[in-house]
Amino acid sequence: MAAIAAQNAKAAGSLSRVFVVGVGMTKFEKPGRRENFDYPDMAKEAVTKALADCRLPYSAVEQAAVGYVYGDSTCGQRALYQMGLSGVPVYNVNNNCATGSTALFLARNLVQGGLANCVLALGFEKMQRGSLSSVFEDRTNPLDRHVMRMADMCGIVGAPMAAQLFGNAAKDHMKRYGTTPQHLAKIAFKNHKHSVNNPYSQFQTEYSLEDIEKSAAVFDPLSKLQCCPTSDGSAAAVLASEDFVRQHNLQEQAVEIVGMEMNTDTPTTFEGDMMKLVGYDMTKTAAQRLYEKSGLGPEDVQVVELHDCFSANELITYEALGLCKEGEAGQFIDAGDNTYGGRVVVNPSGGLISKGHPLGATVYTSVSQSGAYRPPGGVEEMQGGGRGVRLEWEAYITV
Repeated sequence: MAAIAAQNAKAAGSLSRVFVVGVGMTKFEKPGRRENFDYPDMAKEAVTKALADCRLPYSAVEQAAVGYVYGDSTCGQRALYQMGLSGVPVYNVNNNCATGSTALFLARNLVQGGLANCVLALGFEKMQRGSLSSVFEDRTNPLDRHVMRMADMCGIVGAPMAAQLFGNAAKDHMKRYGTTPQHLAKIAFKNHKHSVNNPYSQFQTEYSLEDIEKSAAVFDPLSKLQCCPTSDGSAAAVLASEDFVRQHNLQEQAVEIVGMEMNTDTPTTFEGDMMKLVGYDMTKTAAQRLYEKSGLGPEDVQVVELHDCFSANELITYEALGLCKEGEAGQFIDAGDNTYGGRVVVNPSGGLISKGHPLGATVYTSVSQSGAYRPPGGVEEMQGGGRGVRLEWEAYITV
């Protein structure tokens, strides 16, 4: 693995290697459940834990990328006031479910490009209870083209719009490949079961397959226990250059980000079926680029944290990531190849379905809970670690 990283670094010219050296997060909570848990409070908790993890003072942070969706302008600055008025540049990021990924991507680029040696990536969200809805009614909704396309293909009913988008994507997969509603329920069963061992998870209850199938219907074929909740919470990661890692003796805990890719819609989003409309091609393109640039492939991946906003999205993402062949997600699930003892462990945190989904913080949980990814030899022996992919319509590999 070290050889691959060295070859990629050489090919990329002067680009620096980037390492995660510290992580921290809050427990994810049902909105409003925890008292004195405003976004500055949760951000302080997450950042304090991340800095303690790498034994660094806040003064070591040179720049910060802060992601959140629901909040006024410059909440990122206000959140970091809790840590001290150091004067560092703060970049506020809002990119819906990919907000955390985008902030991490920006932080990584700052280090990789040599613009900073130590960058904080922070995400938080303070949400309202219930299904997500539009905040601004006096301007164009950014999902208008998606909704119009779905209306043309499937019609629209009185159910949460996101559930309709992903539920209809599941229906397309079922019609084409013969997958069933039980395959979706099995994904939720697996994720709820995984969350039992995650103390940071919003829910830690194990349900039977029957419980999941018989929970309240949201939009056919999705039931309530197959849908992620809204959540309050925060998470943070400290990223550093190789020189910084060595100068601060962080080799034993440094986890290299070998690759990250980010992309958005292409014409196929609005020209294909419902699976393409909810991001199948975006996911596939990001994964392919990531594999090509990192020198790794899906066969190398051991752990995956992916965006299971609904069980339907996890199902189609198996195929987009190349974890199984196109059309074989049902077989992949039935064989138990998405959990412990199978080919790859998907969403060991419990996923969004059980762990929770505070939009700005979601991506960091895979980093914050990735102690298993940390190789014993740190920077000097990166081949000793596990390999994982995190996907929020963006993909990255840690080694």
